[in-house]
Amino acid sequence: MERPKLNRRMTSFDATFLYLEKKECPLHIGSTSVFEGKVPLKTLKKHVAERLHLIPRYTQKVVPDPFGISHPTWEFDENFDIDNHIFEIKSKKKLDLNGLAAVAGEKMTDLMDREKPLWELYLINDMKGDHSALIAKVHHCMVDGISGVDLIKILFDISPDPPPLPEVEEFKPEPRETDPTRQLFDSILGSIEEGMNRFLEMQAGMMYLASSLANPQTAEKLPLIADVFPSVAAPVDLLPFNGECSGERRLAWSEYSFTDARKIKNALNGTVNDVVLTVLSETVARYAKQAGAETVDRKVRFMMPVSLRQKEQRGSLGNLISILPVEIPLDIEDLAKRFAYVNKKTGLMKETRLAEGLLTIGAVYSLLPAPMQSVIGTIADTPIPPFNMVATNVPGPQIPLYLAGRKMLAHYPYVPVGYGLGLGCAIFSYNQNLYFGLSSDAGAMKDVEKFKELMDGVFEEMLAFCGELGERAESANA
Repeated sequence: MERPKLNRRMTSFDATFLYLEKKECPLHIGSTSVFEGKVPLKTLKKHVAERLHLIPRYTQKVVPDPFGISHPTWEFDENFDIDNHIFEIKSKKKLDLNGLAAVAGEKMTDLMDREKPLWELYLINDMKGDHSALIAKVHHCMVDGISGVDLIKILFDISPDPPPLPEVEEFKPEPRETDPTRQLFDSILGSIEEGMNRFLEMQAGMMYLASSLANPQTAEKLPLIADVFPSVAAPVDLLPFNGECSGERRLAWSEYSFTDARKIKNALNGTVNDVVLTVLSETVARYAKQAGAETVDRKVRFMMPVSLRQKEQRGSLGNLISILPVEIPLDIEDLAKRFAYVNKKTGLMKETRLAEGLLTIGAVYSLLPAPMQSVIGTIADTPIPPFNMVATNVPGPQIPLYLAGRKMLAHYPYVPVGYGLGLGCAIFSYNQNLYFGLSSDAGAMKDVEKFKELMDGVFEEMLAFCGELGERAESANA
């Protein structure tokens, strides 16, 4: 496998995750995986070390621009030591999934040390059932969800006995520039280059929007599209988990059969993503009711990251995403009607390529000089968040994966929350299962476990309902 092409200067989008990070909102992504059997710490370190040449970004650290006029750069850590990144957690008693989730929540609470490359692995061999677990943290400035899946392909194997790694040429990083004059020139040039790239990106996006709006098929949908854009700027209806965040993370996990999800989407004529949003929105409605909140004439607004990574960009690191603001009414009582609403809403957004259009708006922010973006990130705070909840759905491999010969049994993803978003949900599909990772802020939401229980109930109701639909169809055709 070829080494990914690495940009030295951080892009505006990647740097934003550094600027916006604070104790109340750690901005790393991650996961917790469960494996068959135990993984010795020495074996894990050797396994990762043998693959680091394929992910050289993992030996680089963030270096602020010395003059503060451009975004930070990625520089190779001259003192890189894998012992500073891979640790083993010892537990006094055997952990079950709930105990593992508590430990993972503690690790996801801590900010990452910016004096070293921004990734960490925590190995736990004290799991019930002779299993082991691995908690992974990677700063969001390094990867998005899709490039994170690409990393899985590097660190994991599709066989317990994989063939030897291909030989690669020895990689010698260029020495860091120390001459002040050259550094200043590089900073100015980097700032200009990033500004031009974002301007061209915005210009291309505007031309794309113009051509899309000129399309007769798109023109017919303009009244419907116009209904979507206000949801980007209008304030949200605050829900029980939208409040001041403390930074302390609490996690809860669920696992559903991918086969069952397909049964639901086939019975209701939609997509697996429609199933996910239907389950989540119905769960939000039930959770809000139980908390005594009003749901009539109110909506939940999900922030859904959408990858814009093209096939030829797979394997490259950094963030290539836009966001979709998906608003769903809370007072739709019938699950089939809720699913139909979600299907229509998301279908319209796909047809009109709304994600690309919204990326154009985001490019306007990227045109601001780096120092201004940094200041905005430092003082950023809002009593009313732009969304109620993050919901990201990342497709993963549908075959078993192995780490150092141990089969991965489960993989629970993690998405950061903060700035009034006290709850987030990441969904990862792996080996014919859907893994839901709920992450909450203990200051804004103390009972994420209750949300999980409600969510499990909604999924079972949808599956039973679709099973009844199938039985009726068979009876009618008999």
